[in-house]
Amino acid sequence: MRLADDLQVKGKRVLVRSDLNVPLDDGTITDDGRIRASLPLIRSLAEQGGKVIVTAHLGRPQGAPDPRYSLAPVAKRLQELLGRPVRLARDVVGPDAQSSVEELREGGVVLLENVRFEAAETSKDDAERGAFADQLAAFADLYVDDAFGAVHRKHASVYDVALRLEHAAGPLVAAEVEVLERLETDPERPYVVVLGGSKVSDKIKVIEALLPKVDQLLVGGGMCFTFLKAQGHDVGSSLLEADMLEQCRTLLESGKVVLPVDVVAATAFSADAEHDVVDATAIPSDRMGLDIGPRSVQLFGQRLEGARTVFWNGPMGVFEMAPYAAGTRGVAEAVAALDGLTVVGGGDSAAAVRALGIDESRFTHISTGGGASLEHLEGKVLPGLAVLED
Repeated sequence: MRLADDLQVKGKRVLVRSDLNVPLDDGTITDDGRIRASLPLIRSLAEQGGKVIVTAHLGRPQGAPDPRYSLAPVAKRLQELLGRPVRLARDVVGPDAQSSVEELREGGVVLLENVRFEAAETSKDDAERGAFADQLAAFADLYVDDAFGAVHRKHASVYDVALRLEHAAGPLVAAEVEVLERLETDPERPYVVVLGGSKVSDKIKVIEALLPKVDQLLVGGGMCFTFLKAQGHDVGSSLLEADMLEQCRTLLESGKVVLPVDVVAATAFSADAEHDVVDATAIPSDRMGLDIGPRSVQLFGQRLEGARTVFWNGPMGVFEMAPYAAGTRGVAEAVAALDGLTVVGGGDSAAAVRALGIDESRFTHISTGGGASLEHLEGKVLPGLAVLED
């Protein structure tokens, strides 16, 4: 892939696809990690005299303008962090976007409104998506994709625009590809994967792809209860995917899957609910597991000791609630303490690292795209990467 650093951008209009899909609470950004990660490219292009046009999505606004998903708070935060003006266009390819781009000077930055306000962005129809991509491409001379979190989507701003403009990969995309290739091509051993999150069904493909390659697979989060049930244990009212039990039994036959030995079980999905640490093999019928327990943290820590390559994706429990955050914190600390290649697979894992106040520099790499990382490790062709490869 050609890299952004290879482009001559002075005086050129550069369309940048960034990942600015940050969590909001009543219009307030609760984690600006993705904005911060996008800064180096935007700043570099502006400092080189490029006319920077940023396009990004926020949430799932169903292909029509929705004030709840406006990029206005993102534009404000981007301007604060960037230290230079950022003009927010009130539409994506409409009159305000057109005038904003026309008035853009060297070193200036325009952020187009949420690209998913246009239904054509995510259309399955190539012609419809292409017509919208033509409008986006008309704004620019060059295209740089720095939104790794979206490269697994065949969307207009990710895939089709790259077919129409001279293109390159941004530093985030380049770094992600380099790290994932290190995981996939002869990783240094022992190679340990830690998976959490709520559902086995969300991770089944990546588990099947990784099991032959890893030395151990540590499973926590809500998905562990389906594995525990597959072993014949009582899981109380914990999250369970009954239709995945047979597949879990097959995966357990590898002998590489390590499950929790104790869990924090509560009477309800609430921080205020009565909760206790119980044996993972006998969760009371009126309790649901919401975190792995202290003995499980110790077990997982022991299994991680000496690992030279680690990929972690998914929290160990409902870390957003204080009573159920210790498992995720314990595993995060164990991974962060290692000397080898340590990769945090984006999404909730990255959010947990920041929410729990763990120094991000202690990890080799924190991905900006959980879903894209998993699909890459599954061996899938990611449209947004394939189109950048020349």
